[in-house]
Amino acid sequence: MNDAPAAHAPQIPDRPSLDGLEDKWAQVWAEQATYRFDRDAPRERVFSIDTPPPTASGSLHVGHVFSYTHTDCMARYKRMRGFEVFYPIGWDDNGLPTEKRVQNYYGVRGDATLPYQPDLEPPFRGTTKAVRAADEKPISRQNFIELCDELTVKDEEAFESLFRRLGFSLDWSISYRTIDDRSRATAQQAFLRNLARGEAYQAEAPGLWDVTFQTAVAQAELEARDYPGAYHRVAFHRTDQPGGVIPIETTRPELIPAVVALIAHPDDERYRPLFGTTVTSPLFGVEVPVLAHPAAEMDKGAGIAMCCTFGDLTDVMWWRELRLPTRSILGRTGRVAQETPEWIAGGPGERLYAVELAGRTAHSAREAVVAALRASGDLQGEPTPTQRKANFYERGEKPLEIVTSRQWYIRNGGRDAELNAALIGRGREIEFHPTFMRARYENWVSGLNGDWLISRQRFFGVPIPVWYALDEHGEVDYDRVLVPAEGSLPVDPAAQAPEGYDESQRGRPGGFVGDPDVMDTWATSSLTPQIAGDWRATEHDPDGLFHRVFPMDMRPQAHDIIRTWLFSTVVRSHHEHGCVPWSDAAISGWILDPERKKMSKSKGNVVTPEDVVRENSADAVRYWAASGRLGTDAAYDPGRMKVGRRLAIKVLNASKFALSFGEVDGDGAAAVTHPLDQSMLAALADVVDKATAGFESWDYTRSLEVTETFFWTFCDDYLELVKDRAYGGRGDAAAASARAALRLALDALLRLLAPFLPYATEEVWSWFAVGSVHRRQWPSRSELPTGGDARVLGAVGEALAGVRKVKSEAKVGMRAEVRSMTLAGPEPLLAAVRAAEDDLRASGRITDLAYAVGEILEVRDAELVPAEKKPA
Repeated sequence: MNDAPAAHAPQIPDRPSLDGLEDKWAQVWAEQATYRFDRDAPRERVFSIDTPPPTASGSLHVGHVFSYTHTDCMARYKRMRGFEVFYPIGWDDNGLPTEKRVQNYYGVRGDATLPYQPDLEPPFRGTTKAVRAADEKPISRQNFIELCDELTVKDEEAFESLFRRLGFSLDWSISYRTIDDRSRATAQQAFLRNLARGEAYQAEAPGLWDVTFQTAVAQAELEARDYPGAYHRVAFHRTDQPGGVIPIETTRPELIPAVVALIAHPDDERYRPLFGTTVTSPLFGVEVPVLAHPAAEMDKGAGIAMCCTFGDLTDVMWWRELRLPTRSILGRTGRVAQETPEWIAGGPGERLYAVELAGRTAHSAREAVVAALRASGDLQGEPTPTQRKANFYERGEKPLEIVTSRQWYIRNGGRDAELNAALIGRGREIEFHPTFMRARYENWVSGLNGDWLISRQRFFGVPIPVWYALDEHGEVDYDRVLVPAEGSLPVDPAAQAPEGYDESQRGRPGGFVGDPDVMDTWATSSLTPQIAGDWRATEHDPDGLFHRVFPMDMRPQAHDIIRTWLFSTVVRSHHEHGCVPWSDAAISGWILDPERKKMSKSKGNVVTPEDVVRENSADAVRYWAASGRLGTDAAYDPGRMKVGRRLAIKVLNASKFALSFGEVDGDGAAAVTHPLDQSMLAALADVVDKATAGFESWDYTRSLEVTETFFWTFCDDYLELVKDRAYGGRGDAAAASARAALRLALDALLRLLAPFLPYATEEVWSWFAVGSVHRRQWPSRSELPTGGDARVLGAVGEALAGVRKVKSEAKVGMRAEVRSMTLAGPEPLLAAVRAAEDDLRASGRITDLAYAVGEILEVRDAELVPAEKKPA
């Protein structure tokens, strides 16, 4: 990096324009590898960024532009501060979003029971209408995966084109896909090490299940939504008192066949005498205990609740803590089990279950149970409509059910107080920007109630890298887990045999079966530092890439995924490396639509950025994004983009004027002798300090604000004031001072604006300097002569504004002569104006200027002579 640019004679276009700059400079930056990371740089000179891999399913929206621009501004600043910036790009292309898009795009669905078809042609390629699930063509697992891979590659190409156009200074030579071989091998290796250390385990347990996507869902993926329901007041029958009943209120009467207890608060006087007794369920006559638990809510409904296996997460807690039996009736399809359960068989509800409930959806079963309760007299009154809170998968459309299944987990402190405290401590080792975001991290970690569920019952993901031995009867022995060697990764247990076996033994007694599940997408994304840093290849090489970039310096992301991406990455780093994955976390807010709702593809309220960039320019869109502070939600505002476009155009035009005087001879700073020039540069030195402090405190917006404010003062006041003198109107020495000051200011201002407006600043830089402005040193106070009085420019600018106001009110042009006027104001301001009076006279076309002391700076008694109109 050079401290000063190699200059050449200015080569300025006749009509500077923003049009075409993105294509021009994107090509130059690519050809010259402007943003290429130096892999030989020592760690102390490296600034490494854990770039968020965007979900490659469909299209980006302006929310992505917002957060990625924040990151890019910091990357550009650090590069200009002398750091080698490790700024990779990845694409998050595995998981449910991709599978859902593939189903809609091609009109297919995966079916693991079907054989692979070479040269499969799907029913559609980019259908514009929704395809009903019943109309989707079932295809093999491998065919489905191939279509997922095909479509994500197309999406990623479009994403890359947009990111390049927006000027993100990513090192495109460091890229990955979360489904590529390196990512799959990294995720599998980390999992196998978790397994070896006891941090990963398998368990048969109740868990949240999405019946639409047919997969387990983790706590971090939940979204609570209002869901219409009704309270049903239902009578349970006391066994200690013939004819006695205990009414309960429930929104899920279809789960009465799965009831295992009635539960009330231990301090509730109404039910305390009943604790330890039993009741029988209506319709089915199953005897269950009445128990106490402090989580029961005395003021909700009847104050006593039925615990079923399982209606909600409270049921799971009661089941676990009170050691209750499991009596599940809902399966993975969301339908009631076909086979009559043993606790119902032979009882009064056997026929009801077999005829009216078996195989029904939860909704249909609810209707049947309510009808039966009404007929038996156990329904007291009619159902009361209500809006109940239900858990949904964040991308799902139906409430989640709780289903017992065998799943894989990674310990995350949800069931281990010591680990929980350690992970809260890790959060305190990270600098959050803004700082209040740490509270969101700690609140999430402290509120965990279970370990991290990482297995998913899908197709397009990283396979769980294990097999299970089969006993002599062909039954799976889950205690005999077969694992691959790290050197053989990545593996696909559904298509490969474990070491010591061959494919002919798959599914046969004494043979093996592969684990059918894939990892949750966060289980891969939580390893982005390891994937980008090439952990597997270089972890044992102290001079390798991983040790040059890890722990990383920056994790940029949105606040809504602190609980998922940020926390899961901390968990993986804590387990594998015993440290935090990065020193700083920069947390962006959301982009809101005009109704102040978060923009997201799932909500259908997004604005795609391609047309916005073409209409306004990349610099204008970046300006809008950089105007929003970290951690703060911002509205989508085309008006701010227009302001940004105006700023970028002004950079071109003002620079054309500043460079129009040719080369500056000798030491530019020494040539600056005029008080106005010295004042302007002294004020600019203060701006450099403030802009630098803004970036150092992660307040990029403050840096932009102070720089932009000064730039407009520079254009509107200083350039107008200095124009006559710069053209030689008052002699060579005065002109040399103006021209040197213009060049010094332009040089510094372009570098201050470069992180925000990379195209306009690079274009201007090329007019007079060799190399890229983005590889130049960030400006410093020491570059600028600071002996001037910074008040002079402000005072003279205010006086010029007063002259303009007088002319405007008189409805004469700005070229009108001021034959005479009095400038009144406080003496210190008048003294400052006198120091640059010659520039004020020339700019304002003032002939006779008098001064008078006053409370405010104002123009009095102005005599104007309108400028003569030029002949047509």
